[in-house]
Amino acid sequence: MRKWLLGGLGLLLLLCGGGVAAVTWLVTGGLSVNTVGKVAFDRPLKVPPLAPSVVDADGRRVFDLTAQPGDSDLGHGAGTRTWGYNGAYLGPTLRAQRGERVAVNVHNRLNEPTTVHWHGMHLPAKVDGGPHHPIPPGGDYQAAWTVDQPAATLWYHPHPGERTERQVYRGLAGLFLIDETEDKTGLPHDYGVDDIPVVVQDKGFSGGQLSMDDRFLSDLGVLGDEILVNGTPGPYLDVRTGLVRLRLLNASTARVYDFTMSDGRPFAMIASDGGLLAAPYTTRRVRLSVGERAEIVVAMRPGERVELRSARTGLGVVHGGKDAFDVLQLRAAGELREGALPARLATLTKLDPQRAAQRRTFTFQGRGINGDQMDMRRVDAVVVKDTVEIWNVANGHDTPHSFHIHDVQFQVLTVDGNAPPPELSGWKDTLFLEPRRRYAVIAEFADYADPTTAYMFHCHVLRHEDEGMMGQFVVVEPGDTPRLSHN
Repeated sequence: MRKWLLGGLGLLLLLCGGGVAAVTWLVTGGLSVNTVGKVAFDRPLKVPPLAPSVVDADGRRVFDLTAQPGDSDLGHGAGTRTWGYNGAYLGPTLRAQRGERVAVNVHNRLNEPTTVHWHGMHLPAKVDGGPHHPIPPGGDYQAAWTVDQPAATLWYHPHPGERTERQVYRGLAGLFLIDETEDKTGLPHDYGVDDIPVVVQDKGFSGGQLSMDDRFLSDLGVLGDEILVNGTPGPYLDVRTGLVRLRLLNASTARVYDFTMSDGRPFAMIASDGGLLAAPYTTRRVRLSVGERAEIVVAMRPGERVELRSARTGLGVVHGGKDAFDVLQLRAAGELREGALPARLATLTKLDPQRAAQRRTFTFQGRGINGDQMDMRRVDAVVVKDTVEIWNVANGHDTPHSFHIHDVQFQVLTVDGNAPPPELSGWKDTLFLEPRRRYAVIAEFADYADPTTAYMFHCHVLRHEDEGMMGQFVVVEPGDTPRLSHN
């Protein structure tokens, strides 16, 4: 692992006479990665296609997703073995309107069990896609629910027991966009033109194949030395509008990104995980941990080129904190169609802490939550339907984590007892847990109760999740008790 390499190489340099200076070089950046100014940007950005759908006799919008192996060109020749949905790598973008009933037919054509989790979606526990209902090789499954939440950038990915990191790393992921029935914001909204999915992943390669070997391992899991966007290495995007909307998704398995523009220009953050902010927030940086999303709008001038970058995060070299990457180049046309950013975006109703029926505390440390590792026979929290709860979530040690809760969107009340920063003012389902910090979040567990099936909460650093940093909660009707069907 990277931590072991630092210690081992440092000792080797000392024994070879390298002394303190050599060890300092290693610790302060000898093993860091910096691709800034070194990326050719010679491939047009692939935009995931919109998934086709049909409306069935029951009025449901029906999609089909097939998890399958394939070969891809990820910058190391066309023979890189990958997995994807309806193709060799990643998956199509599913899009539905709020209020629609949807059904997704999932077909597993891999050689191992998988699931599909609808990350950020409010839906019944039985179709949430957690590890409780694996789809065997050759198996088929249908998830059906009613889309009932604000417009947002969500995503889907596997969530099987102890295999999530490996399956996502091989390429299983895709976006699920929710549109309002009538969009009145005036934001860029032409998919693939001025409304662009930006699925960011880091990868390591060995012999032209994706690698998870010790050269790329840290305490977080795999930290690759190359960046893909929508599966494209060295991507550029031709921009034809004065405002371009980038839907950023950190679909890596371990890495934290600190997104900024190469010339330091400000941009507008307009949405977080669960949908639009109340108003655009002007900033120069957006940090995303694993699974987090942010929508930003970048203003462009005719004829210019500017890069989206990931700056050093400051987390320390063993957690990739000194790595920096060029991610995506934006190339503006000589003439641009102009647009204006609205002053207001959405009405956000704040949940009232006085309504909280329960307050719970969860401390993430080691590979456990409150000292426990995942046990599918254990219920860690019993939640009464249509109640509000406050969860105090703490990172109890020096390793970064990423907190994700299934089914609900939450609001951040405090960070170390203080009001949250503007970027955390909207709806969230995933939250970066900085080392040694405490967060309070509030959520309403509405609509769905099922005493037989649990939802998950866990660290979304996927190796941590696979190693047991996960718990489960059951939502029940008042007076009911859990009766897990998978015990």
